[in-house]
Amino acid sequence: MIKPDQNECSRTLKGKRIILLGGTSGVGFATAEAAAREGASVVVVSSRKERVDAAISRLPHGAEGYSADLTNEDEIRELFDQIGEFDHLVFTAGESLQVESLSAMDVDAARRSFNLRYWGAFMAAKYGSRNMRQGGSITLTSGAAGARPQKGLTVAASICGAIEALTRALAVELGPLRVNAVCLGLMRTELWDGIPEQDRNAMYENVGKNLPVGRVGEPEDAAEAYLYFIREKYSTGQIVVVDGGSTLV
Repeated sequence: MIKPDQNECSRTLKGKRIILLGGTSGVGFATAEAAAREGASVVVVSSRKERVDAAISRLPHGAEGYSADLTNEDEIRELFDQIGEFDHLVFTAGESLQVESLSAMDVDAARRSFNLRYWGAFMAAKYGSRNMRQGGSITLTSGAAGARPQKGLTVAASICGAIEALTRALAVELGPLRVNAVCLGLMRTELWDGIPEQDRNAMYENVGKNLPVGRVGEPEDAAEAYLYFIREKYSTGQIVVVDGGSTLV
């Protein structure tokens, strides 16, 4: 029988070291903030040093940051060599989303999206898993487009499907290390900054009013799902959907 103090210790984030690739903005930063509030030691990683510095200035004292190209295998290997041992890995890295018809899609741009969102996650799991302590976890990021594709989201839907398959494969490959993914619906983050502000706000309003919850997601909503997978000790190869009900309507 687990004593109360042992159970308490197993669920707290105090003293845990959490690496967040893509942790300088949006969902990744919100997760870093939430984990730090609970006593975790957070390490945020982005491709741009200025973003890392800005994120560190907003996080509690003691947070660490690194800049690395997450599409470059050598840089990812070196990153984890520098970081050393840790407990949990969260991958939320992604570029501004492109919504284009198949006929208009730039294939090189599509490849770049796969290089970051899929191969970046793949390489992070490959090299990060070597440094993880017992009881550790990896949490990847998928999207509702994989379950409910729409016009203009062919590439996004393909990446989401690939990430969810990767999650299940890694759970088997890396066990007893736990590997899960959070599937996100529309979130109010910087990923949509490529759309003019007026059009972006109209999108949020139009999509939100048609969702069962009546609004689009905020980064803080998603952060709770990542923390769940970090705390929870018995799920692996699973996908938690945080989409406001978009896959239902």
